Amino acid sequence: MMKNMRTRLGLFLAVMGPGVITAFADNDAGGIATYAAAGATYGYGLLFTLLISTVCLAIAQEISARTGAVTGRGLSDLIREIFGVKWTFFAMIVLLIANIGTTASEFSGIATSFEIFGINKFVAVPIMAFVVWWAVLKGNYSRIEKIFFVLCATFLSYIISGAIIDPPWEEVLLATVTPNFASDANFLMIAIGLIGTTITPWGQFYIQAAVVDKGITAKYYKYTFWDVMFGAFFTWLIAFFIIVATAATLNANNISIETVKDAAIALEPLAGKYASILFSFGLFGASMLAAFILPLSSAYAVCEAFGFESGISKNPKEAPIFFGVYTAIIILGAGIALWPGISLTMVMLTSQVVNGVLLPPILIFMVLIASNESIMGKYQNSTWYNAVAWIFTIVLIILTFMLLLSTVAPKFIESIIKLIGL
Repeated sequence: MMKNMRTRLGLFLAVMGPGVITAFADNDAGGIATYAAAGATYGYGLLFTLLISTVCLAIAQEISARTGAVTGRGLSDLIREIFGVKWTFFAMIVLLIANIGTTASEFSGIATSFEIFGINKFVAVPIMAFVVWWAVLKGNYSRIEKIFFVLCATFLSYIISGAIIDPPWEEVLLATVTPNFASDANFLMIAIGLIGTTITPWGQFYIQAAVVDKGITAKYYKYTFWDVMFGAFFTWLIAFFIIVATAATLNANNISIETVKDAAIALEPLAGKYASILFSFGLFGASMLAAFILPLSSAYAVCEAFGFESGISKNPKEAPIFFGVYTAIIILGAGIALWPGISLTMVMLTSQVVNGVLLPPILIFMVLIASNESIMGKYQNSTWYNAVAWIFTIVLIILTFMLLLSTVAPKFIESIIKLIGL
């Protein structure tokens, strides 16, 4: 009995990685900014929304991981085969634009975390960009995955900072399971942004590619399933503590923030020096992890879509397009973050809008592929799971559409809210 349990645990640890790493990377610099704004502005009011978005994340990641394990192929590869070159080209163009903008926001997060400790971004960003590039160029999948796990561990600083603050736990737990809605358009934008930052198009491309690159097959998928579930749980836990920490300090003292740097600095006089340092350290780890993952997801997607060699374990001569795309995204992302006078807030906003445009068709592609018996065989979506997946997909499409409207036409959204009397 014990030997069997040890064998299963060993298999799980060997397979673990794609689900946990992708889910953690979803809590990137933009995500932390969104969670901090949610807690500082609306207290514990968005904890229930976070819980629902985590369920959506688990479903989306599970579908992508299962498809990768069963087919041994990436998402863009399957999109090209089933839906044609035109759809694939559209998806790749929009994904690259979105990922360049989001990568810029990750290097912005790196810059912010260093600036909190007094280090100029013109020193920090180039050094960290080189580290990110060099580690993948000279590494292999196993070695890079270990680096990712170390960066994932930095997120624990948010749990520690939340524990230091010691919020009113009874109120927090009640808010977590109680639906809440406010009538102002800003609440809607933050709520939809919270969902949008949890479930990303690039995340679906990356997790499926990582499953394939790691060599996980359908035989061992049951272990990858739990990898995905653990990842979703810890993503929720980290986001939960960020919201709780900012709600218990900033919201409770009516302190407004505009950036993550504002949140970290404001925490110090309210919760102590260590809470502020831990918050800043978590921002660095989150930004670094996503700075690795975003360019990789771009490189995987482009190579799969057009039939080029790809994989971290290959060298630049074996996969020149893969490493070329990876290098280009890093240079462009870091360059944008360092561009004099550029509004990094506008960069993040633009990338969020483009991600919003891309997410609905990607979700539709994913569910249709996972429902196709000729591709998935006995691993296709069951009837009930398909129903749940389509419900969540339709809800996410509606919310994404509302996010786009609230971004480009906030007055229109405010008018609709007043019209329906919320």
